[in-house]
Amino acid sequence: MREPTVAAVLSAVIPGIGQFYNGRFLAGILWLIITPGLWIGTGGLLGWICHVISAYTAYTYARDHRGRPWNRQDN
Repeated sequence: MREPTVAAVLSAVIPGIGQFYNGRFLAGILWLIITPGLWIGTGGLLGWICHVISAYTAYTYARDHRGRPWNRQDN
């Protein structure tokens, strides 16, 4: 079972890891690439925004799909 708080904390520490925890590997890879690029490219301004969005999306996905098995494809 996915825990929303765990997903959010993982993505707050390293953006994209919460998505991996949720089984969303492509989304996790995208966050791992985009967030550091924005941290560097904007001097941190957009990096903070992406960091928060990454944690929020990991949390909401885990909350909305809490009872579903890990390997099930979502429609």
